[in-house]
Order: sequence, then C-alpha cells, then structure tokens
Amino acid sequence: MAGAGLLFLTDEQLMKGSEAMFFAYRGFTADPDRILAESGYGRAHHRAVHFIGRSPGTTVNNLLAILGVTKQSLNRVLRSLIEDGLVESRVGTRDKRERHLFLTEEGNKLDRSLTDAQRARMRAAYSAAGPEAVQGFRKVLEAMMDPDMRRRFNRMKDNDK
Repeated sequence: MAGAGLLFLTDEQLMKGSEAMFFAYRGFTADPDRILAESGYGRAHHRAVHFIGRSPGTTVNNLLAILGVTKQSLNRVLRSLIEDGLVESRVGTRDKRERHLFLTEEGNKLDRSLTDAQRARMRAAYSAAGPEAVQGFRKVLEAMMDPDMRRRFNRMKDNDK
C-alpha cells in the first residue's frame, strides 16, 4: 500500500514536520504582513479581506464561523475596514438583521496585492517541489482540517468550478 511507511513516523520526524510548517507559515505570511503594516493592519484584517473577497456577500455570522474569532474581535476588524473604505456592509434583503459583506474597489486592490504576494511564493514552492509533492501536500492539509472546516473548504472549492 502506497504511503504505508508514513504511518510509522517517529516523534522526531513529526516534530520536524511541525517546525517546518511553522517556518513555512512565517514565510507565507511575511510578504502580506509587510503590505498590511503600511496601513496599520494585521493578520486578522488579512483573513477578513481574504474570505470576504472569496465569498462576496458573505454574512458576518459566516465569517465568524470561518475565522473562529469572537464577535467583538471581528467587529473591531470590520469597523476599521469599513471606515477605511475597504469593505462595505449591506443589510440583508430577506433578513434585515443580517449584514452582508463586500470588498470595495480599494478592498479588492488590497486583496489582490496580498494574494499576489502569497501566490508568487506558493508558485515558486510548488514548482520546486513538483506535481506529486503538491498533490501530497494538499492531501496532508485537508487531512489536518477539522471536519467542519473541511466541509467549508470543500464548499468554497466547489464554488470555484
């Protein structure tokens, strides 16, 4: 069975994998962090912009579920993004209590610059690793997701088709 040997990884090998993921994440977020710092934003702003951009019209409640943050924390982030003209909040047409979120033109520009930076880093890494490694990496990432997050991820993936 292909990959059966992977079931017998040592604790040391698993620790090295965890450390590699930590340092890779630092690299993955470094370029966007620099871009965000110019405007006084942080990673919470990046995540909000990213998921609003991926799902225009998403509700505040959906964003809360995806990000796993408190309502108070998200409200601080959204307030600054709305005040700075990057996000627009619209009242729901069916349920007036819902708030639907959209990136403005400026918000889309910021999202593109952040995404372009990360896409360039991923493209270089994927190119260096090769197609089989890319497929394996994707499988590992999906296997690490909690079931609810995997369902959300798959719904977003399905919406891309």
